[in-house]
Parts: sequence; C-alpha cells; structure tokens
Amino acid sequence: MWLLQQLAPDHNTIANFRKIIKSHPGSISAHRAHSKTISINRGQTHCRDSTKLRAQNSKKNNFNEKKIAQHLAYIDKKLDEYNAELAAADEENKQIIQAEIDKQTQRQLNYQALQQQLEDTGEKQISTTDPDSRQLITRNNITEVGYNVQTTVDDKHKLIIDYKLTNTNDSKAMGEMLQSAQTILGTTGFTALYDKGYHTGSEIKTAVEMGVEIMTAIPSVAACAPNPDYNFDRFDYNNLTDTYNCPQEKHSVQTAITTSKPKRTRPIMLNIIKPLNVSIVPSNCYAPKMQKADS
Repeated sequence: MWLLQQLAPDHNTIANFRKIIKSHPGSISAHRAHSKTISINRGQTHCRDSTKLRAQNSKKNNFNEKKIAQHLAYIDKKLDEYNAELAAADEENKQIIQAEIDKQTQRQLNYQALQQQLEDTGEKQISTTDPDSRQLITRNNITEVGYNVQTTVDDKHKLIIDYKLTNTNDSKAMGEMLQSAQTILGTTGFTALYDKGYHTGSEIKTAVEMGVEIMTAIPSVAACAPNPDYNFDRFDYNNLTDTYNCPQEKHSVQTAITTSKPKRTRPIMLNIIKPLNVSIVPSNCYAPKMQKADS
C-alpha cells in the first residue's frame, strides 16, 4: 500500500531508526554482514518464520501431473463424442464439429507439452505465467500459487539476520536456515525458535547434529485413543522421571521418539514434552472401553 500511495518515512522516522540500530541503515545484506559486530550471535534466541507471497499466477495456470491427466482424459472424452457426431452429421454441421475437434486437439497438444516438460525437468508443478512460483498451502487446506520467504530475526536487536525466497513449504526449511545462520554468525551458540510448521524429524535431526538448541511447537495429533479418557491431554508429565503417567496411574510412558529408521542410519533420540503414541500404553488401560464394547 505504501508503494501505491507513494508513502515515505519522514526525517524523524529515519533518525529514530538510525538511533535504534546505531548505524547508517543499509540493505539486508549489510545488516547480515554487520551481525557479528553487534553481538547477536552469543547465547541469544533467533526466531524463524515464513511469509507467503501471492504470485502473479492464477491456480488455473498452475499444473501438476494429476491435473494434466484430468484435462487429457476430459479432452479424449470430448474428442470421442465429436468424432461420433461428425460421422452422423450432415454437410452443414460438419464444419462446426470439425472446428471443435481442431480446438480440442490443440488443447491436447498443449497439455501433452506440459506433461513432457514435467518429465524432462523432474518438477512436480508448472506455472505458466510466473514460472518460479508454486502452489503452496497457506493454512489448513487453503492453497495459493506464490512464494515463501524464510526469515531469521534476533530477539535482542530485532534485526533480520538472514532471509531466503523459496517456493516450498516450511516442513523442510529448518536445516538449511540453521546452516545459513551458522555461516553468517560463525557459531552455533544460539537458540532457534520455530512454530509447528517446521516440526519435521529429518530437520530436527540436522539441528541435533549441528549442536544447535531449538525450540519448536509440536503439532497436535488428530488420532485419539479408543477410550477418550486416555487421550494425550489426560497423561500427566513427571518432570523428575521424564515420563508420563497413565490416567490409571499404574503405568508410565517414556518420552522419546526416533527420527530415523534404525536399519538405515543411527536413530536420534529426542526428549519431547507430550506422548506421541498412546498405543504403547499396556492393553489393560483400555479395559473399561473393551468391557463396554463387549456388553
């Protein structure tokens, strides 16, 4: 909006900004280069989040393999109908039907070209207006064609340490952003804060291997226990033993998860603050539910 209405900061705003950062305001790259000199890399918390930007590319002009296959199937069906009508049509209507056949045939060639482009490039999507944009999940099941800007900000000076424009979601962004921050700051002695969109086992594994302390929200689990009395929120956490007590208070559940398959690589064990799988509770915890079902 400030670009459209040609709004600009006045001299007081600029002076206050210079006073806050204690240096002449430069580009984002200048702030990144200056980050080591203002002590934002030692024992501080760095917050990381993303911003979705809508691209100049509609959903109709974004294609994946499934969407192209649906269009081609529809065109094949229409061509069969037009060919059948053409065989039974008189001379007056044949030109009209033939024009529709030529139109559908050209559409078929266009979609086949997009399908071939997907196979040649190995990409999962194609955007015809803005080629670099991709269809991304913005919230819940709502999607938009656009970009995703990953940004890292320190909590002390409120300065942008790093940023990157991507066309992917947040699930695989944590590791790359941590490695970039390590390169810029020259250390891993900081705490990184993420929301639940970044909670991915492989990315947490990367952070553990780098030695970076991370804090990330855990997504809520949709699955529930057969008996609602044994859902996740009914388990009480014991800070001394690092376990969860079963609602019957007869059993304990260890708080640990494996982020990689043991057969492929050495598993990384991480402590968490909520149980991930109620199925590891002994079966007699479900006795009330089972008795009710039998009766």
